[in-house]
Amino acid sequence: MPYARISLLKGKSPEYLRALADGVHQAMVECFAVPQADRFQIIHQHEPGELIFDRDYGGGPRSDDFALVAIQTGRPRTGEAKAALFARMAAILAESPGLAPADLLVVVSDGEMENWSFSHGRQASTLSAQELRPC
Repeated sequence: MPYARISLLKGKSPEYLRALADGVHQAMVECFAVPQADRFQIIHQHEPGELIFDRDYGGGPRSDDFALVAIQTGRPRTGEAKAALFARMAAILAESPGLAPADLLVVVSDGEMENWSFSHGRQASTLSAQELRPC
C-alpha cells in the first residue's frame, strides 16, 4: 500500500489533477506491482511562494508546471524497479496531462510494514496475508 503525495502550484483544472494522479498510480501499478485498487494519494496545491524549487538543478529547466511526487512504500524496491518507475511515470505524465519530463521530480522512501497502521490502530506487520495485500 504505497501512498503518494503530489505537490504543485495552484491553478490546474480538476481534469489535469485527475490525469496527474492517475498517471502516478498507473506507473506504480506497472513498475511496483501495486494492486490497481490499492490507491492512496494526496494532492497539495500551493500558492506562489509556497512551493520553492530550483528551476535547473539535476536537469531542468523547470516551469511553473513543476510537480513533486513523494512516494512512501511499505517495503523496499530494487534500484531497477525504481528506475523503471521514474522513467515510466515521466512517459505517462508527458502523454497525459502533458507534464514536461523536466517538470517532474519523484522521491521514493522505502519502509517496513511495522511502520504502518491501515486502520483500527493495528500494526500492519501483524495482519494476516488475507488482510494484507502485497504492496
